[in-house]
Amino acid sequence: MTLRIFNTLTRQTEVFAPIEPNHVRMYVCGMTIYDLCHVGHARFMMAFDVVARWLRASGYRVTYVRNITDIDDKIIKRALERNIPIRQLTAEMTQAMHEDVAALGIEPPTHEPRATEYVPQMLQMISTLERKGFAYRAPNGDVNYSVRKFEGYGKLSGKSLDQLRAGERVAVLDGKDDPLDFVLWKSAKPTEPEDAKWASEYGPGRPGWHIECSAMSCALLGEQFDIHGGGADLQFPHHENEIAQSEGATGKRFVNLWMHNGFLNVVNEQGEGEKMSKSLGNFFTIRDVLKHYDGETLRFFMLRTHYRSPLNFGDANLQDARNGLRRLYTSLLELEVPATPVDWSQPQAARFRDAMNDDFATPEAVAVLFELAGDVNRTRSPEQAALLKGLAGVLGLLQQNPRAYLQGGASVDDAAIQAKIDERAAAKKSRDFALADKIRQDLLAQGIVLQDSPQGTTWTKA
Repeated sequence: MTLRIFNTLTRQTEVFAPIEPNHVRMYVCGMTIYDLCHVGHARFMMAFDVVARWLRASGYRVTYVRNITDIDDKIIKRALERNIPIRQLTAEMTQAMHEDVAALGIEPPTHEPRATEYVPQMLQMISTLERKGFAYRAPNGDVNYSVRKFEGYGKLSGKSLDQLRAGERVAVLDGKDDPLDFVLWKSAKPTEPEDAKWASEYGPGRPGWHIECSAMSCALLGEQFDIHGGGADLQFPHHENEIAQSEGATGKRFVNLWMHNGFLNVVNEQGEGEKMSKSLGNFFTIRDVLKHYDGETLRFFMLRTHYRSPLNFGDANLQDARNGLRRLYTSLLELEVPATPVDWSQPQAARFRDAMNDDFATPEAVAVLFELAGDVNRTRSPEQAALLKGLAGVLGLLQQNPRAYLQGGASVDDAAIQAKIDERAAAKKSRDFALADKIRQDLLAQGIVLQDSPQGTTWTKA
C-alpha cells in the first residue's frame, strides 16, 4: 500500500510523492522558548516524530527541520521580568526543552535553526517582497505585508478575505492599510533591550513572527519542499501568512503538502474535554506529568489517538495507557528476543504497514501490537516477540528491558524487595501461609506485585 497523507491545503488524502525521489524535506514550526514545554507542545512534536520515523522506516532519506523561535514579544517580556539577557533565557529554556522531549523518546530533527541566526535571510526576503509590491513601510517604522495584494490568500484556511480576521498574535496597529495586513519587520521601541534589536535598511528592529519560518525553511529546504507541519492552531494566521510571504517572494508553490495535528483537551471533573489554559488552572508542563508517569507511558498515550484527532488528557486516560503499555512489556518477560529486521511479509507486519501508510494511523498500528502480544503470551515464541519488538520500535516503544521497565519507579529498593521475597519463601517452606500472604499484601500495598513460577518468584511494579 502506497503512503497516503491528508493534505490540509486540499482537504483530501493524497498519495505522497516527494519532489526529489527517495528524499523527503519536512519543516515543522517549533517552540517559542520563553517557558517550559507543556503537553500540547509534546503532542505536536510527537506527531511529527512519528511521521519522520515512518518515512525513514519506509526507506526515505528525511531532512527534518524544526525551528526555535528565540526572539518574540513574550521572550522579551519574560527576560525583562527576570532581569536576564534574552540569550540566557532562551538557552535555559532550550536546554529544558531538549531534556523534556528526550524523556519522551522524541528524536532530534536534522536541523534545529534559531530565528536569531537567520535575520539576514529574513531581511532579504522582506526586501524582495517590498520590491515586488507585496510589502510597504508604515509611518510607525514597521514593514507590513499587504494581504490583498496576494491573490491566493485564504486558500489554506479555506476562507475569503472578508471572512478572515486578524489572528491573536497579529496586533492591528495604526499605519496598516488593512486590518489583515501583518508585520514583517517590527520597528524597535526605545524601551526595548538592545539584544532585541537588529540593524536594517528599515532602521533598528526585529523580524515579525511569520517571516521567521518562511526564511528558515527556504534557507534549509529550498524554495519548494514536501511537507510543512504544525498544530491546528497555526493553520491561520501563521501558516496562511507563510504561504503569502514565501510564494509572494519566490513566485513558486511553497509546500506540496500541509499537515496539522489536532488539539489537546484536558478532561475536567465532569469528564468533559476543555482546552488547556493557564486561566482555567488546567495547564500542565511535560515536567509536571513526568513526576507521575514515565516518558514512554506519555508517548504511548499519545500514539493511541490519531494525530489529526482531538486528544483528551487526564489521569484516567494516562493510567489506562500505563496499564496497556505494561501489558505489552509483560508479554516479553523471560523471553530471549532475537534482534532481527522486521519481515514485512508477515500478516501482522503487513497490517501494521498498511495502517501507517493510511495517514499514519497509529491507533490501528497499536492494535496490531496488542494482537501480537496476545500471540506471544500464548506461544512464548521468540520470533513473534521479535516481530512485536521490531514493530513497536518503529513507534519508539518497547525498547527497554522488560523487567527493568516493569520494576521502574518502585518505592523500595531491589535488595529490600528481595529480602521480603526470601522471607516469604521461608514462610511458605515452614507452611506459615498466613505470614507468606501478609508479605505479599504488604508489598502490594507498596506497589509491588509478586509473580510465582516454577523458576522462582519475581516482581513488577503495579
